[in-house]
Amino acid sequence: MNSGFIITHHRYSPYLRAFSRPLQYFFLAALVATASVDAAELRAGNTYRLLFTGVDKQQLSTSDGHVTVITVVTRDDEQKAQTVGDRIAPVYMGNPKYRLINLVNFQQKIFAPFRGMISAIIRGRLDAEAKKLQEIYAAKQIKRNPRHDIFVVADFDGKAVSQLGIAPASSEFAVFVFDGRGRLVRRWNDLPSADALTEAINEAG
Repeated sequence: MNSGFIITHHRYSPYLRAFSRPLQYFFLAALVATASVDAAELRAGNTYRLLFTGVDKQQLSTSDGHVTVITVVTRDDEQKAQTVGDRIAPVYMGNPKYRLINLVNFQQKIFAPFRGMISAIIRGRLDAEAKKLQEIYAAKQIKRNPRHDIFVVADFDGKAVSQLGIAPASSEFAVFVFDGRGRLVRRWNDLPSADALTEAINEAG
């Protein structure tokens, strides 16, 4: 992706030329240090009051009283988000206390003019998924619109994953479980087992 910087070529004195390389190293080191700070890993037991915006424009907070499971994926591993959802025990389905958020890290590769279109496509997919879930809700006598229980955050600019300690350009996969106050109960960088998920969700609840 273009950085947005404009490089111009011009003459400059030998004095400035002598300092150009040290200055380059200085600014590179500063950028690396800043990136490290932004991507500081979240630690279990600490409280993080994070705020995300879903594709339906709703505000989703880790400290709004919900037990929140967040799955971070890129476009290449979206199937892992489905696997996490499948491994969450059915007992939590339709219970408004529990919430699964799928956060898609687009790694800052989508240009602004296309973001609205992609968000619309995602909403269409969620509508279709909700229709499938409606039958399950009806069978379980859950009187809720399943569309209100499906949450996706499309992270185009990297601000959402940065809150979770993940660098925007990273292809990192991660799963987080927060309690209702924003305390991080558990974090995985691979697919957790169904038992591990259940244990973490119960602890968060």
